[in-house]
Amino acid sequence: MKTLILGLVAAAALIGAVPAMAQSIPVREHMQQERIAAGVRTGALTPGETARLERREVRTERVAARLRAENGGRLTRRDHRIVQHALNRDSRAIYRLKHNHRVG
Repeated sequence: MKTLILGLVAAAALIGAVPAMAQSIPVREHMQQERIAAGVRTGALTPGETARLERREVRTERVAARLRAENGGRLTRRDHRIVQHALNRDSRAIYRLKHNHRVG
């Protein structure tokens, strides 16, 4: 009985984690753009910080486009990991700059 309950709890945890992991690259890029826009609206991002974040986003989009072009419009698993890693770095940069107590 305990094994069954533990198995169900583990399965529920995995099912809850799958949507976050399976989030598509365009959706993540859009959400990060929304976070930057929110930082501008609230004044949490200065104009210089905003420009820096926008350049990072453009660079990541270019990398994704180049990788897609190399593989006929699709990303391989390795390419997907590369782009996700870049998006993770961009996300951390957005958080850091939004919370550095500089007012724009």
